[in-house]
Amino acid sequence: MRFRHRDGSTVHLAYCTNVHPAESLDGVRAQLRDHCEPVRKRLGRDRLGIGLWLAKDAARSLINDPAQLRSLRAELDRRGLEVVTLNGFPYEGFGAEEVKYRVYKPDWTDPERLAHTTDLARLLATLLPDDVTEGTISTLPIAWRTPYTGDPQAARTAHTALTTLAERLDVLAELTGKSIRIGLEPEPGCTVETTADAIAPLTAVGHQRIGICIDTCHLATSFEDPGTALDALAAAGIPVAKTQLSAALHAEHPHLPEVRTALAAFAEPRFLHQTRTRTTHGLRGTDDLDEAVTGRALPDGTPWRAHFHVPLHAPPAPPLTSTLPVLRAALTRLVGGARPLTRHLEVETYTWQALPDELRPRTRPQLADGIAAELTLARDLLVDLGLKELP
Repeated sequence: MRFRHRDGSTVHLAYCTNVHPAESLDGVRAQLRDHCEPVRKRLGRDRLGIGLWLAKDAARSLINDPAQLRSLRAELDRRGLEVVTLNGFPYEGFGAEEVKYRVYKPDWTDPERLAHTTDLARLLATLLPDDVTEGTISTLPIAWRTPYTGDPQAARTAHTALTTLAERLDVLAELTGKSIRIGLEPEPGCTVETTADAIAPLTAVGHQRIGICIDTCHLATSFEDPGTALDALAAAGIPVAKTQLSAALHAEHPHLPEVRTALAAFAEPRFLHQTRTRTTHGLRGTDDLDEAVTGRALPDGTPWRAHFHVPLHAPPAPPLTSTLPVLRAALTRLVGGARPLTRHLEVETYTWQALPDELRPRTRPQLADGIAAELTLARDLLVDLGLKELP
């Protein structure tokens, strides 16, 4: 979905396909047929943006076979789908029964992360629509905090990898005329947990092709104020490559038994749901939601937020809610001004099948309905900010 900003530029809205598990190229094609095109039709649009997730094996198949890449690009066109952004954070196995800490491997100290991201950039340069010259890729925020923290060699290795990537992107732009930018995506528990944590490593790289991807669920989970965060990034000259529109789980009164019971329903075995609270001594947190709800790991005199991407249009029932107000505030600052701070927006609710039983979609049509409803809400927010939806 495309929107005209008041400055005349185009802002793109997509949804991320990591909600549909697929490790192979055949699986990606099935996603387009079974999920993405049905969502487009529900929205009544001739064209729908998707934030494509290409696992390692699928990406490698396309790199090794240019004919398959051309075929995929043609299939996207035929199904009324377009790709301006990729989700390069998960490497493989994102649809496994247990993902947890595995999603952070390989990190930016491993040469395979550089190789995979380079592949994704090359693929995106081909997949971009003919009238689009800029693509973006979100990626791991360097590494999970352990064992990276306190290891200066790890920091140097990651810095070298990102600098090498920037040089490769410069060459790619010269060869193709397509500018691909990378956004480190701060996430609770990682060495880059907040936007503030991102400033030093990104300043050290010092290249406009390497910026930040703001995920508004992660932003909210760390209790970051969107305005303060964006002001600091602007002052440091850090570009916002893309923004993932998402909402976290919020519990206002975590000391109440009924609140703990409600939160416990969202503790599940597939993904990590890092949980945070803000105290007078700073942020306190756990790596997963069950650690918070079953013990005394977190003080419960202040609100809790959990890294659980809840559907934008369907906040959980009381006594819980979502951090949709943080998303609204961030979006206002990002695209509500005289010029957009980012032009690539991506709804990323990958946890539909991790919701409590009674909230999960049971069929493909139900999932398509839910994704279409999320995109409709995002579209309405953009229109309310003065953007004009394009055909």
